[in-house]
Amino acid sequence: IVLVLALGTGVTAEARQEKSQAELRKPFVGSWKLVSITGGENPNWRGTPTGIIIYDAHGNMAAQIQPDQKRPTYTGTPSDEQLAGRARGYTAYFGTFTIDEKAGTVTHHRQGMLDAGAVDFVRKFELTDGGNRIVLTPVGGTGPPTRLTWERVR
Repeated sequence: IVLVLALGTGVTAEARQEKSQAELRKPFVGSWKLVSITGGENPNWRGTPTGIIIYDAHGNMAAQIQPDQKRPTYTGTPSDEQLAGRARGYTAYFGTFTIDEKAGTVTHHRQGMLDAGAVDFVRKFELTDGGNRIVLTPVGGTGPPTRLTWERVR
């Protein structure tokens, strides 16, 4: 009986040490502006793209990245070709997010998106500069890794 109680207590203590998603999300909560994108092969992210990513305490998120390229302007109702030109290279999606602390990853579970890519985006994360910068690096893929550096908006 003592052994069973000791084992049971150990499991309970271990379970208590695991953080909830609400606790894991805390360092991410806020608005982040894109500082840089390095590496990778996406031609739309050359130069100095701009962007924002927003995480909230309830596990919702949204991200947008505007490529560094001249955007055409027009008046009146745009043609299909003009609309396609405006959207080309623009990244926009929203959904929820979860943190895997052991793997050091954040997964964006996309619910709405501009492109037709994968639904879940898994990223390695590094919180730096006292939690005011976050570097996200996609997991998987065959090309050189892309590092997206974001800075907390204050």
